[in-house]
Amino acid sequence: MTQRVALATVMDQLSIDAVITGYAVAVDDSAWQDYRELFTPDGRADYRGAGGIEGPAAEVAQWLAETMRLFPVRQHLIVNRRLDLQDLGGYPGDRAEVQADYLNPMRLRGTPDDGATGAADSNTAPNFVSGGRYAFGLLRTEIGWRIRTVAVHEKWRSLTGELAPG
Repeated sequence: MTQRVALATVMDQLSIDAVITGYAVAVDDSAWQDYRELFTPDGRADYRGAGGIEGPAAEVAQWLAETMRLFPVRQHLIVNRRLDLQDLGGYPGDRAEVQADYLNPMRLRGTPDDGATGAADSNTAPNFVSGGRYAFGLLRTEIGWRIRTVAVHEKWRSLTGELAPG
């Protein structure tokens, strides 16, 4: 591998990492336009593995916008990222796959310190936590790396307190 190819590979890895981080931030910040812009025009998201829907990214963004209103406090932590960058005979290609674990603590609206009127009390634990794995398929586009597919595979969840808003 030449030094230029190595540098290009590192730049691709950093760019892909920024897209994955942008995904988590967009969901946590309810930045649904940012969420949509992370996807290719034909991008799809599949949340069926966590009890959600599957479809075009724009439709899923709308569903997320409605669903996430129930959880005003949330933080998606995406960790243990394993990147497989397409290899074209020693040169990076235009496709990548990322498997990444997630931890997702959230607080249901209507529970004490839910953040609806301000910052949550740091001593109050979330009442919904889930963990699992994302499978991302990415493509290099003219404007940079974008998500073509994402699938959520929830492995566990923990619920405390009441599930129905008070």
